[in-house]
Amino acid sequence: MIRPLILISNDDGITSPGLAAVAAALDPLGELLIVAPASQQTSMGRSRSQQEGRDGKLWRTRVHYGSQSWDGVAANATPALSVEHGIQELATRPVDLVVSGVNYGENVGTCVTVSGTVGAALEAAERGIPAMAVSLEMEASHYYEHDESVDFGAAMHFVHFFAARILGNSFPPDVDVLKIEIPASATPETDWVVTTQDKLSYYTPVMPKRGQLFGEQGRITHIVAKGEFSREGTDAHAMAKGIVSVTPLSLDLTSRTSLDKVRRLFD
Repeated sequence: MIRPLILISNDDGITSPGLAAVAAALDPLGELLIVAPASQQTSMGRSRSQQEGRDGKLWRTRVHYGSQSWDGVAANATPALSVEHGIQELATRPVDLVVSGVNYGENVGTCVTVSGTVGAALEAAERGIPAMAVSLEMEASHYYEHDESVDFGAAMHFVHFFAARILGNSFPPDVDVLKIEIPASATPETDWVVTTQDKLSYYTPVMPKRGQLFGEQGRITHIVAKGEFSREGTDAHAMAKGIVSVTPLSLDLTSRTSLDKVRRLFD
């Protein structure tokens, strides 16, 4: 019997412990193809940019989790294009599932279009492949680090749980990606709930304080709306309650308003 082919990627880079945790969680379920950016690519969204050193160069490496290890491929590429390299160049047969993560930091609310973790999953979805984007809540100081003290145990449990069921079933119509958010407090016994995406600005940009406006560097920071939500039943609401959030996403970004109402704006 041929085992399912599972492509694993992320936006934190090939050396991320979160990526290795996904490999360990999925190893019992299928054959793994690990292709991830060679460097940190957080907040790249679904970018296909090939500027600034992203020349598509690939090289072999190893991904380690405890005593386990797997072949991996590092790509000088964005998360989305790393997935494309995996699907179109490296896979020797059709990919059955793509899993992006586990991301260092939650991807909640309106940041879904910013997230490289989600962007990699959406890229796979456009190729007709079921995909999961998995993120673990943590303090903002860890978002750009590969802190090996982070416990991915609960995230690994839910990655395995949801992936096993996706491999045995088809997504409902208009579902292309499952966005899964794991609260920092989660354990394997934590409840999970299917949610909508909150329209909360979860990561609100804060402008730099400059001595002068022009000619001086200014790095934008963010205020994180941890524990906040705009309405119940959303990913932000679930995270505030300490429940695992499963949000179905669609490649179709069309507003759900009446198209006639839009036309009347111009008639």
